[in-house]
Amino acid sequence: MGWWTNRVVPRLTDATLSAPEISELRAQVCAPLTGRVVEVGFGSGLNLPHLPAAVTAVDAVEPSDLAWERSADRRRGAGLPVVRIDLDGQAMSAPDATYDSALVTFSLCTIPDPSLALTEVRRVLRPGGLLAFAEHGLSPDAGVARWQRRLDPIEKRVAGGCHLTRDIPALVRGAGFDVVTLEQRMLVEGPAATAPWGYGFVGAAQAGAAL
Repeated sequence: MGWWTNRVVPRLTDATLSAPEISELRAQVCAPLTGRVVEVGFGSGLNLPHLPAAVTAVDAVEPSDLAWERSADRRRGAGLPVVRIDLDGQAMSAPDATYDSALVTFSLCTIPDPSLALTEVRRVLRPGGLLAFAEHGLSPDAGVARWQRRLDPIEKRVAGGCHLTRDIPALVRGAGFDVVTLEQRMLVEGPAATAPWGYGFVGAAQAGAAL
């Protein structure tokens, strides 16, 4: 699975997450970001065109060398410093209270320990700093959730460790964030058969006091 995960999955991710509906979500989720931003799961830089003028710099956490290479043109056109600082969002090198904002989109599904990664995000955010997120995850619809659980082992194998069953709001709150806005819905319109992959969460949360 190493070749598939390292060489194919980043290309598939870039293609599928470049859809117009997803681009609209990116613009929405990036709008409240300010100052120095850490992005966990930077990927190929698909969020860069949607960053508001209030963002002054982006520090990227991205494990895939290929995804980082594919972001080169977007980084050159970003108009602000973009630096790859770490490979693993579960153990970031930044000191406490470094960032004004944090961004994570379509990445918590693949991080082995998303609770640990979100706790790290809270650590590197200044008190009251903002986490903006857009993620797919566990549907509240019992029928959809049942299919998500059935499909999860297959999804994990073919999509680089992606999980369909993560409760994103619970993970965010459990890491010490106060959720301030949250939308729960199908992120991309499609037939009912796409619901296990398409249900998701778009929101923002503030970093609370240290746990």
